[in-house]
Amino acid sequence: MPTDLPNLLTLSRIAAIPVLVLFATLGEPWTNLVACIVFSAAAITDYFDGKLARSRKQISDFGRMLDPIADKLLVGAALMLLAGNGQLSTFGLFPAIVILLREILVSGLREYLAGLKIGLPVTNLAKWKTGFQMGALGALLAGDSGASVIWLSWLPVSLIGEVMLLAAAILTLVTGWDYLQAGLRHVGGAAAQPPAPPSPGPAPAPAPLQTPLRS
Repeated sequence: MPTDLPNLLTLSRIAAIPVLVLFATLGEPWTNLVACIVFSAAAITDYFDGKLARSRKQISDFGRMLDPIADKLLVGAALMLLAGNGQLSTFGLFPAIVILLREILVSGLREYLAGLKIGLPVTNLAKWKTGFQMGALGALLAGDSGASVIWLSWLPVSLIGEVMLLAAAILTLVTGWDYLQAGLRHVGGAAAQPPAPPSPGPAPAPAPLQTPLRS
């Protein structure tokens, strides 16, 4: 049900996006820090919604559908804000582009494979990618100006964020290539399989779609 706690946490990530946009566009040191806090709090819900859904046995089709959408909306909004506000250097733009293109690629693969009743499992490497990515975006949203609000002006927060974003982009390329290969194998298998003859009996129930909880 959409009102279950795990689904409410997922919905909260989408609800956080307008708040994130508001504070990030104001461009003041304290608003940059608030934008970082809002993004970080929303990103943490990505861990807890799946954990709660499994522990409470509240895994639903609605949650499986909404969870990756909420993640990609949050990440896409953060990347656009950073680029639009000039909080990314030229060096930082390249990993941001790689991450955004990978999200589009994996979404397209999952949409196609869903029609074949096939899910792409989430690898441990993809979870590391998500961790580096969320940490990098939070640091970049705060930036050096946001760090100065809490007396961390000596810490190169923006540089740390861009290094983490580069690490996330490298992991993104690796996991994206793995997902692409897995998708192409299924596409090749589906194309090579001859159509099944019509059966006089009732059609068997389709196999459950193994849509992952996180990408």
